[in-house]
Amino acid sequence: MKTTYQIAIAELRSLFCSPVAWLILVIFAVQVGVAFGDAFDRQVQSQALGYGLWDVTSSIFTGWMGIFPRFLSNLYLYIPLLTMGLMSREYSSGSIKLLFSSPVTNSQIIFGKYLSVLIYNLVLILPLILIGIFCAIFIKDPDLGLLFTGILGIYLLICAYGAIGLFMSSITSYQVVAAIGTLAILAALNYIGEVGQSYAFVRDITYWLSISGRAYEFINGLICSEDLLYFLLIIALFLTLSILRLRAGRSKVSAGKRWSVYGAVVALMLLIGYISTLPSTKIYYDATATKSNTLTQVSQDVMKKLDDDLKITTYVNLLDDNYGIALPSQLKTDHERFEQYIRFKPDIKMDYVYYYADANSALDFRLEGCKTTEERAQKMANILNLDLKMFLTPEQIKEKIDLSSEGNRFVRIVEYGDGQKNILRLYNDNEKHPSETEISTALKRFVVKSPKVAFLTGHEMRKIHQAGDLDYNQFAENPYFRHSLVNQGFDVVTLSLEEQDIPEDIDIVVIAEMKTPFTNIENERLNKYIDRGGNLFILGDMRRQDIMNPITEKFGVTFLPGTLVETKENDSPALIIGKITEEAAKRFKPYARPYEYGYVVTMLNATGLEFDSSKGFEASPVIVTDSLCWNELQTTDFLDDIPQLNAETGERQGVFPTILALNRKVGDKEQRIVITGDADCVSNGELSRNRNGYASTNFTVITGTFRWLSYDEYPLDTERPRPQDDAVYVGREARKLVRYAWYGGIPLVLAVIGITIQVRRKRW
Repeated sequence: MKTTYQIAIAELRSLFCSPVAWLILVIFAVQVGVAFGDAFDRQVQSQALGYGLWDVTSSIFTGWMGIFPRFLSNLYLYIPLLTMGLMSREYSSGSIKLLFSSPVTNSQIIFGKYLSVLIYNLVLILPLILIGIFCAIFIKDPDLGLLFTGILGIYLLICAYGAIGLFMSSITSYQVVAAIGTLAILAALNYIGEVGQSYAFVRDITYWLSISGRAYEFINGLICSEDLLYFLLIIALFLTLSILRLRAGRSKVSAGKRWSVYGAVVALMLLIGYISTLPSTKIYYDATATKSNTLTQVSQDVMKKLDDDLKITTYVNLLDDNYGIALPSQLKTDHERFEQYIRFKPDIKMDYVYYYADANSALDFRLEGCKTTEERAQKMANILNLDLKMFLTPEQIKEKIDLSSEGNRFVRIVEYGDGQKNILRLYNDNEKHPSETEISTALKRFVVKSPKVAFLTGHEMRKIHQAGDLDYNQFAENPYFRHSLVNQGFDVVTLSLEEQDIPEDIDIVVIAEMKTPFTNIENERLNKYIDRGGNLFILGDMRRQDIMNPITEKFGVTFLPGTLVETKENDSPALIIGKITEEAAKRFKPYARPYEYGYVVTMLNATGLEFDSSKGFEASPVIVTDSLCWNELQTTDFLDDIPQLNAETGERQGVFPTILALNRKVGDKEQRIVITGDADCVSNGELSRNRNGYASTNFTVITGTFRWLSYDEYPLDTERPRPQDDAVYVGREARKLVRYAWYGGIPLVLAVIGITIQVRRKRW
């Protein structure tokens, strides 16, 4: 071991006497300093401008603007320049003969050389370590776990590069050839992950061999045994190959035996690597403060209850817009979408079925001239260089499963245990794929009963099967709207009180803006449901007070006469900007974050609510108006007329609740009721409308209401804790000093040290 250290010290002397080594240190320090200085300066500037900071550590170091991902793209350029002379110099100078004749083993030579690389790499990442110390001082509650895990990933990556460079240096006496060879191997290891991804046999091997993206999990704050073992195995492989190369130079071994040993080493490495990729063998450590790489506790609790077989079958239509998401070449990427779930249930099976069938697709214009479905599919297969035989025909897929109700779109069927099934879809939003909330909801439905919501019909109430602006299809049952009830764990039905009683299995009843009163029999059936403690969501609107009041008065709630108005410069006075109350933010979790950010609920032509506690209910105001609002009784044309407050006509100014949450005890059950004075706020039109100047969060009315009415079962609360690193301790006056210190401070110190060593070396 002593000899290994002696070789390492000798190599370090040689490295730090080399101008190239110091040039690499200075260039990397400049890159780090400029990147961090600019990123930190953006945070200081944003804070000075009054913008609230969020997750400062992650904003600086990870994500698409983070500095760590940018480093990874050019780190490979530094190491070949460093390692090209490690062994090549010994060959070209003839000193290798002295090493061979000295009492040192091949392993000691290689380990000594590599130990010097490890120490040099520590010096190389010294600017990153100093950044970590700086952030610990000048960022409020920094996520140091995320930061230093990212530094660890970068260090392991350059150490793996170093092992590869050492091997290439051991097989040639030409340093330039060693450097080029190292770059070639690094390029191959980066590219190989794209090779053979369409073939199951090759896919796992080439994907595991790829070094591309291996450090990203570390940068995101997650240490996975697979990635850690990958770096260690790559290092061990190339060090072993370097030792074997030296052994071949010191003793005569037949080519067959030499190559068989090389093959055995590579095969052993691949075997260990394959074992490390098995879900049951993986170990994870999430170093982030908010555990952002791990399922939330709610989802973990769901996974613990899934003690039976779980299978996810993905159906991919070649003629659907989303055909490319799960083609064979993309399966590894697609599996990563469920990695967090496989972590807690390693036996999840994932299957893929490929077919072609007519779909409402934007691809149609590209396939003009094809008369039949098969011709269109063949053309697509030719374009994508795929064999059409791998796709089931429309007749074959229909025998297997009928996806016509899904429009033959991309879907996943989740099967559990004895045949229970749920569907995961793609949504019509920017995120597209199901998030943890939707995936965990689909899984929870297997083990926890889904609340059943009945929308009452008749009396010209809002309809859930129609897509008109005033209807409720979007939030009730639109399968491609992320926040719709059917995607958030609810079963949705329609019900006519004229035809039947409310069944016992109904958990929530929705009454949406009746335009004609209930008949006696309908009232009787509704009262039976109310008396047994059933939960309700009641939506009123202007001009419906006389019809809705007989229903809500039994709860102590009255719809005020008139229309709520407030004077605004550019918008209709009948547009109410509802504010979330502090009480609602504390009591109902979905409203907490929107309240914190100052989001509002937009309501057009709303009516105010008045509460009388004598009916035995307790009430909490959820949404209220501005204090300058009043109930306008005279003006009806808000487009051309300007309403004026007239107290003599009974108009009242003040803060009016527009959404109330009521509760009372009925036996051993808590009955919950939500009443709103505006039926439009959750309509198709309002949910899809972007009102300029207002940060509206109307969909929170849906999630907040139904989560409370379902006793917090659905929608799932997968919100993570707020990151605590939301401020920096550097003022606007000092920002330039900090930035330029990072630009030139560390690089200048390293440059001075390097120049001093070079000058003194020449004097010696």
